[in-house]
Amino acid sequence: MVKELIHDPIFLSGKSAPATKEDLQTANDLLDTLIANKESCVGMAANMIGVRKNIIAFLDESEKKPCYTVMLNPEIIKQSGVYNTEEGCLSLLGGPRPCNRCKSIKVKYQTTDLKPRIKTYTGFTAQIIQHEIDHCNGILI
Repeated sequence: MVKELIHDPIFLSGKSAPATKEDLQTANDLLDTLIANKESCVGMAANMIGVRKNIIAFLDESEKKPCYTVMLNPEIIKQSGVYNTEEGCLSLLGGPRPCNRCKSIKVKYQTTDLKPRIKTYTGFTAQIIQHEIDHCNGILI
């Protein structure tokens, strides 16, 4: 179900709790909301729809055919190649803001089947994931 977006920086600054199997509906709602906003958004975290759980959804362009991916409890376990960039955010008013990102990240996470995975991402997809993990940690750009 498509959910309303949260714009309250105080709520968005709160750290998310670990996701469990009881949070799979939130994961589905997050994906539905991301797809409904695909013209202006490439990634979302659950707190953007009012749920402080460690869940992200994003457009994964690392595959041959771009697809939407949902991660539960994502954690960056390795990163390299810091660079400066600017990012916007659907939950925050105003234009793009400066931030630092890494060109390559290795992420440990769970699938929506609760299977553990580790995968390396680079480029724009890595940037999206870093932005959304920051959301889960209460870090706003």
